Amino acid sequence: MNFFMILSGKRLKNFLFIALLSLFTALFFYSQTTSQVAVFSTNEGPKAIYKGEKGIALTFNIGWGDQKAEPIIDTLVKHNVKSATFFLSGSWAERHPDIVDKIIKSGYEIGSLGYAYEDYTDLETEKIRKDIVKAQEVFKKLNVKNIKLLRAPTGHFDKKTLKVAEQLNLTVVHWSINSEDWTNPGVHQIVKNIEKAKNGDIILMHASDAANQTEKALPSVIESLHKRGTFTNVSDMIANGKVKTTLIN
Repeated sequence: MNFFMILSGKRLKNFLFIALLSLFTALFFYSQTTSQVAVFSTNEGPKAIYKGEKGIALTFNIGWGDQKAEPIIDTLVKHNVKSATFFLSGSWAERHPDIVDKIIKSGYEIGSLGYAYEDYTDLETEKIRKDIVKAQEVFKKLNVKNIKLLRAPTGHFDKKTLKVAEQLNLTVVHWSINSEDWTNPGVHQIVKNIEKAKNGDIILMHASDAANQTEKALPSVIESLHKRGTFTNVSDMIANGKVKTTLIN
């Protein structure tokens, strides 16, 4: 009887060890898979990324104008910022292929702002899809490959936008820090608006002509952020750490 109990105990320990090992192995592969998912979904449906874990992502929206984009690119290069993400509207990109090419050659990432810079919450689902697809076609003609990031043109989106993006294998990217540079509040205020940024933050800035003060504020912004973390683009932020998602109506 004692021998039977000892033998059973050993078998039980072996069984528990194998079960725990299998569980940890499954959890490891699951975490490796979910950390690189293109569109982050939950039981409530797809959601937008607004914050990461590693690095600080400077992002610039460009919807119109031809005066501010190149100086901002030059400033980033001059101050040794090797990673950033530019969200471009398709209509702007097809009118400025030389600047698009400069963004790529400078080593920066390109994401989509759709084509016509319309508020997606005002559009029907099919019109949202057509706008996004039209922009993708423009980028393809300009030899901009593998665009996987989408930012709602006006920053406003709902479940329709998120669902279309998911179907097109695009990740909707919002932001956690808004520089408010498009309001031209003054160079000092723009810098102050990003002072609370830290690792994991996605910062919204603009390189459209309406943002008259961004170029002047950018050196101080870069200097401040250098003390807080390493610059990264949004895709690398997604791939290399946990992300926070949200559904914004």
